[in-house]
Amino acid sequence: MARWRLRGGRRGWAAAWVALCLVAGAAESPVAVTDAEMQAVYDEVKTPCKYGVVLAPDKSKGEMFDNPMVFRHGDAWYMMFIRFDGKGYETHLAKSDDLLAWKRLGCIFRRGAKGTWDSAQADGWPALVDMDWNGSNRLNTFNGKYWMMYLGGSAEGYETDPLSTGVAWTDDPSAVREWTRYADNPVLSPLDADARPFERKTIYKHYTVEDPSRRLGARFVNYYNAKQQGEWTERIGMAVSDDMLHWRRYGDGPVVCNTGALDHGICGDPMVRKLGDLYVMFYFGFRWENKGGTAFDTFAVSKDLVNWRPWRGAKLVEASEPWDRQHAHKPWVIKHDGVVYHYYCAVGDQGRALALATSKPVASVKRIP
Repeated sequence: MARWRLRGGRRGWAAAWVALCLVAGAAESPVAVTDAEMQAVYDEVKTPCKYGVVLAPDKSKGEMFDNPMVFRHGDAWYMMFIRFDGKGYETHLAKSDDLLAWKRLGCIFRRGAKGTWDSAQADGWPALVDMDWNGSNRLNTFNGKYWMMYLGGSAEGYETDPLSTGVAWTDDPSAVREWTRYADNPVLSPLDADARPFERKTIYKHYTVEDPSRRLGARFVNYYNAKQQGEWTERIGMAVSDDMLHWRRYGDGPVVCNTGALDHGICGDPMVRKLGDLYVMFYFGFRWENKGGTAFDTFAVSKDLVNWRPWRGAKLVEASEPWDRQHAHKPWVIKHDGVVYHYYCAVGDQGRALALATSKPVASVKRIP
């Protein structure tokens, strides 16, 4: 690892940290993403038309919803999402025929048994989604299984630290039944001896892709946001695997962080798609300029899966409506029939709900709670 000769006190340390965020873990010299390419990505993925809430929680039951995750299976669309019931997370499933009207189906991933490491939290994300921007939006299999990475924890509450990473699988992601847990979970933990400084308090959400070229020396690449000890700061790092079960951290530090305010802020909940020869990571930001404000969605672009250039232009979604006046964040972005659908967690007058913005106006339908 390069030795940094720092001058200028705090400013020097800040400059070094920015550089680390940009180059940490690089396998080769980065290929620059141009201004024109950044603008072209924004023009392709922007979603200025807010449709509204597509799944609303029952606030009388203390429900909150998080993290809409949409994929195609068979002849229908499915959404995995997180339900908080006042005690902790569990993972649920909904179904749609048109990407607009969603019907809840039930719980597919419950909290673990009493006394286990994930007895209070079970928040799963589907892995190996077709990464092609113009592709099928279906889940790919490995070893005949559909895969999930999930955060788990034994402390009740909303994302109570510490949280670690587990793996699970199923033979049918559209079925309302429990996924099978890996017996040797957790596979990544903030307590691991090789945990890096930015991830030593909690590891949050994951997005796992397959890289057939194995440019990073492994078949699977996993992006996740994590929290450091001390000041609440979240950054996005990487791990790699050959079998979806055994993961090794990649690089010395995060690959995406808020370079505008180095000592606080959040970059979280990454999702990666491939547009031509560009990789686009959608993620949310919060408290970048100060310790208040509202959360929003943005993106970064890479040509090698490691070196990411953040977009510094207009936000993809941000607070503007009664249903997302507090937060509009945690993106899941797909393209279908020429329309970009940007699902996100909206915090506003309907509580913590799931909402949608699109690249062009779509037909209004009755929204199913």
